[in-house]
Amino acid sequence: MSAPSLHLYTDSSPNGFKASIALEELGLPYQVSHVRIDQGEHRNPGFLALNPHGRIPVLVDHARGQVVFESAAILLYLAEHGQGLLPRAPTARWDAITWLMFHAASVGPILGQRVHFEHFAEQRYLPAVQRYQRLCEDAFSVLDARLAEHPYLAGAEYSIADIAHFAWLHIAELIDIDFRRHRNLWRWYQQVGERPAVQRGIRIPEPATGP
Repeated sequence: MSAPSLHLYTDSSPNGFKASIALEELGLPYQVSHVRIDQGEHRNPGFLALNPHGRIPVLVDHARGQVVFESAAILLYLAEHGQGLLPRAPTARWDAITWLMFHAASVGPILGQRVHFEHFAEQRYLPAVQRYQRLCEDAFSVLDARLAEHPYLAGAEYSIADIAHFAWLHIAELIDIDFRRHRNLWRWYQQVGERPAVQRGIRIPEPATGP
């Protein structure tokens, strides 16, 4: 049997989980290479040839000769490739893309900075910690308000926008960033987390345990 045409290079991280969850949801055959960031493998020349920025995930589609990096771009590529996870109705489709971009521009980077300053910075710089705590709360409030009116971020349909946000909130919950008081966001988080494909996706290439 020939190898699957889709090859995911990833590590156990929120951005990596976006791609693995989407692949599992779509049921697309793929192979995985574990890029160990803790061992510096993202700086190896072979990986930098795929993504010159040295970040995971990277998706290689051997059948099409296409390399895609940046997790939001990979989600869009997989939705198109697998013909799912992106509503067909124009309004809902653009709602999904809009909330995906909201995540890529705001939620992911903000949570990433909060995790860095709270858990990885060599010195605890309180103004930075407080800034990203406040920005996280603002983003959580925006998501909560949206989910008060809709079951999913694009409306009635589960989509790549939900996958993108869930992947980072999964890590946030693992390291005790509490968003339970945002009741609609917490309800949505639990609902998405119960999906079998999501449960499989967050274990690829291995379960994350937090800092």
